[in-house]
Amino acid sequence: MKQILTELDIRDWLTPVSASSQTLAIQQLENGNILYMPKLSFSLLNEELPALSTRISNHKAKNISFNSQLDQLHGANHVDYDPIMIKSMMARFAKYAHALINHVLPSYSKALQIGRTSYRPIEIHGRKPKSYRKDDTRLHVDAFPASPNQGRRILRVFTNINPDGKGRVWRYGEAFQHVVDRFLPKIGNPWPGRSAVLKALGITKTYCTEYDYIMLNIHNKMKADMRYQRTAVQGEIDFAPGNTWIVQTDHVSHAALSGQFLLEQTFYLPVEAMQNPELSPLRVLEAAKDRKLTI
Repeated sequence: MKQILTELDIRDWLTPVSASSQTLAIQQLENGNILYMPKLSFSLLNEELPALSTRISNHKAKNISFNSQLDQLHGANHVDYDPIMIKSMMARFAKYAHALINHVLPSYSKALQIGRTSYRPIEIHGRKPKSYRKDDTRLHVDAFPASPNQGRRILRVFTNINPDGKGRVWRYGEAFQHVVDRFLPKIGNPWPGRSAVLKALGITKTYCTEYDYIMLNIHNKMKADMRYQRTAVQGEIDFAPGNTWIVQTDHVSHAALSGQFLLEQTFYLPVEAMQNPELSPLRVLEAAKDRKLTI
């Protein structure tokens, strides 16, 4: 199996990187690799240290999420913890992650759309999800049932801030083309009017395109197929505390096996802003279908 990590010697979130590092980063990222920065850590401020507790979560959601554009915080324990402190920590991480992307992938900057910030204080190993579809310990590519992304790339920055030396352990699977070859033939066409009905009923926040329908089905079928989970070509990575990594999670088959106290920032990128749009899941699916997909 190919080496999926591309290591970058970046030690500061706000410092520009060399042109050679930028070239390497965009080529490797778009070809399905993970940009790995083992010496780029996110240090909490003294007033943020209480966030290193499971009690910061309301335990109703697996993550604490922050929408910086709407100033909305979800999943936090507002009784015992100051929401202003939590928002401040997550907004600071979002700022740093945005600066990192602008330095490492500057050609994306103008088109980049900022998504939610996520804090994951709960140990993922042993957590019992409500359904197999929400079980992130199973190999999958990202697709969101309630928030269709309409062909845009899902670009994520992760940082392990675990204070006890515990790594975030990931599995990674086969290349996206192999995932498509395996699962696309099992997916039928959406029924007429499906997208309009889902939007009208509030099941989806935005219009669910044919692309979204296919990606969500691939996501679900990957997780449902336990034989695939056992036998697919795969490897394992242990991201230590102080490690940061960037990955396009709609392209890289992945699963989180264990770990606790993780910060993550999501960005969305139009396919046209890529250096090589033909490597996007949208274009790969269109090539497999031999036609344009509605987006």
